[in-house]
Amino acid sequence: MAKNTEKQVCSMCRRIITIRSQYDMPIYSPQTGIGICRDCIEQTYDAIQAAAPRESAKPKKKKSTGIPLGEIIAKHKPHVIKEYLDKYIIKQEMAKKTLSVALYNHYKRMKYDATRLDDSPVIDKSNVIMIGPSGCGKTAILQTLAKLLDVPFAITDTSSLTEAGYVGNDVEVAVRNLYYAAGQDIEKTEHGIIYLDEFDKIARKSGENNSITADPGHEGVQQSLLKMLEGSDVEFTAHGQRKHPEAPTIKVNTTHILFIVGGAFVGLDQVIEKRLKKNSSGIGFGAEVTGESDRPSSDDLLRQVTPEDLVKYGIIPEIIGRLPIICTLETLDEDSLLTILTEPVNAPIRQYKELLKLDNVELDFTVDALREIAKRAIARKTGARSLKGILEEIMLDIMYDIPKDERHRKVTITVGCVKNGDAPLVDILPEAPKAVTMPEDNAGKAKDNELDSDSSGYIFH
Repeated sequence: MAKNTEKQVCSMCRRIITIRSQYDMPIYSPQTGIGICRDCIEQTYDAIQAAAPRESAKPKKKKSTGIPLGEIIAKHKPHVIKEYLDKYIIKQEMAKKTLSVALYNHYKRMKYDATRLDDSPVIDKSNVIMIGPSGCGKTAILQTLAKLLDVPFAITDTSSLTEAGYVGNDVEVAVRNLYYAAGQDIEKTEHGIIYLDEFDKIARKSGENNSITADPGHEGVQQSLLKMLEGSDVEFTAHGQRKHPEAPTIKVNTTHILFIVGGAFVGLDQVIEKRLKKNSSGIGFGAEVTGESDRPSSDDLLRQVTPEDLVKYGIIPEIIGRLPIICTLETLDEDSLLTILTEPVNAPIRQYKELLKLDNVELDFTVDALREIAKRAIARKTGARSLKGILEEIMLDIMYDIPKDERHRKVTITVGCVKNGDAPLVDILPEAPKAVTMPEDNAGKAKDNELDSDSSGYIFH
């Protein structure tokens, strides 16, 4: 504070300062007579600010992510990811390519952010929305990706989520599920993948115009998800604990969690078709059709989905903005289901073959039997999801009777087994040579344990 006089000398610039107020000489010591004028203070501040950018150009120091980002990026280029998916997932070529690029870019973004300069641009997160009929492989693709990348992965049924104040699960349960999938490691949790299944079930019932019907439950869930999808600190309690002020909570930041939402979106194709007809000039794809056979397929329509279509369906625009990548999947036809049964590494038929090898049995299916199984799956309208259930029904009696006999056999499942529950064809095969031979003096004493008859009702050849 300056003295109550009219003039003072600045100790830095040595100028005589006329004091009109305390701001002319903000720094002053009456005991020593040392003072610094306002101009010198401002020049000193500007000099410090000019030097600040050189200091902030250094990379930010951040803690380890707990995820080997460099290794993931180096080993899993988009084409490598897709080649791996091809071993397990049939068809869905565009979906596999889209997700391969999305996953690769997501982990590149995390590595970039860990070493980003203060003045460098921020790369926004690109969450994904998957649209496809039930049983087309949405969950299977994501489970396979998580296995390849070796990152935490959790599935949450969105239809079970409710707005705060309603009976049901709060949206934080999605992050809690990932936390336990990551072995309760917060750093790994913050770099995992969350799949929100049945996302279409929380669409506003009234679609774009929500003024007609109050729908706080569904729209409220979407509003609750906004911050989580974009990136925020989410607090939740441990399993089984109810939320109350004194309950201990766990905090997880969702900035680097990749959110993928998916659903069948039944009726979305009609929204798209209506838009195309409205925008059509009367000819071409969107023109008025003359019969049901002329109508575009649901797959063709879904490939042309736009964010505006999803808004009309009932997804709020704010959510759409946080799901920039739209990935559509195809309906699986009979040939696709036939391939799924036999060709992938983890194909259901391969699983049963390995299972029956433990009973000294070689399992085989005729082509007609496999095609009949595929037809049944299409009739159930649940895609590949129903294949395992159909096989369990067919194989129940067979797997019950197989262990009764320990001989080396070949069991063939025919179309009659699938359609009518007929007994399978069974061939007795020669035993594989023993690895250990018996001593010569005991060789002649070996008993022939081969059975002369069988009571299982199988047809032997």
